[in-house]
Amino acid sequence: MACLGLYCGKTLLFKNGSTEIYGECGVCPRGQRTNAQKYCEPCTESPELYDWLYLGFMAMLPLVLHWFFIEWYSGKKSSSALFQHITALFECTVAALITLLVSDPVGVLYIRSCRVLMLSDWYTMLYNPSPDYVTTVHCTHEAVYPLYTIVFIYYAFCLVLMMLLRPLLVKKIACGLGKSDRFKSIYAALYFFPILTVLQAVGGGLLYYAFPYIILVLSLVTLAVYMSASEIENFYDLLVRKKRLIVLFSHWLLHAYGIISISRVDKLEQDLPLLALVPTPALFYLFTAKFTEPSRILSEGANGH
Repeated sequence: MACLGLYCGKTLLFKNGSTEIYGECGVCPRGQRTNAQKYCEPCTESPELYDWLYLGFMAMLPLVLHWFFIEWYSGKKSSSALFQHITALFECTVAALITLLVSDPVGVLYIRSCRVLMLSDWYTMLYNPSPDYVTTVHCTHEAVYPLYTIVFIYYAFCLVLMMLLRPLLVKKIACGLGKSDRFKSIYAALYFFPILTVLQAVGGGLLYYAFPYIILVLSLVTLAVYMSASEIENFYDLLVRKKRLIVLFSHWLLHAYGIISISRVDKLEQDLPLLALVPTPALFYLFTAKFTEPSRILSEGANGH
């Protein structure tokens, strides 16, 4: 009987030498996906560079949100912000290491994966066949193993480590904040982790293909907003505070990350020169900021120019 459905396959039940016995057409076990002959085969390949960049993007999301809300609620005079930033980085780093260690193969900082072939690989639940238009053969499985579920595992470890470490730290060092403000960054995390989880569950496949462009657009927008809000109009305004340089270099790293993700560095000698474009947005802003100064525009308008 032919095996219908894009993601249905026959699982190997017994093998003795050249003799192989396969089961009926159905769902493949976890860690396997169907091949062109409709047989389930184990995922034994190593993730591509693009796959690692995608996982890095999903790992950065909670860290960036942690840092944003820590900065938002800590206040300008609070000395606890730096320690909270470091703690958030520690939590996410440890969570990432633990996630890799508990993934197959267990105990090593390495994962085996199935190659992502198309967008539908992320949404196998939409491709369950109905041979007789009455009975549905359920073949839903993780065809992109483990790129889909590993993100959920990582978020779970991030949440557990945050709840174990951050409240104790905040209680000890956040003396400059009121009692109601001390834990607001933690409360914010309790909101954005479910949002990130739903985002991965529903839009994981779309994010896989769109994340390089999301990084570039968001990093450009946030850099422009930050420089405008900080009233940075020339190089002196940029260099007068170390924090501004840190923000600038952080955005440059995101620019580079997005460019590498788009190019995938398939041709090293052609793609690496693209990294020279990383400082371009900041330089363009600094060179053109004086022409868009609101007071200057208003004064020229009043003078009839």
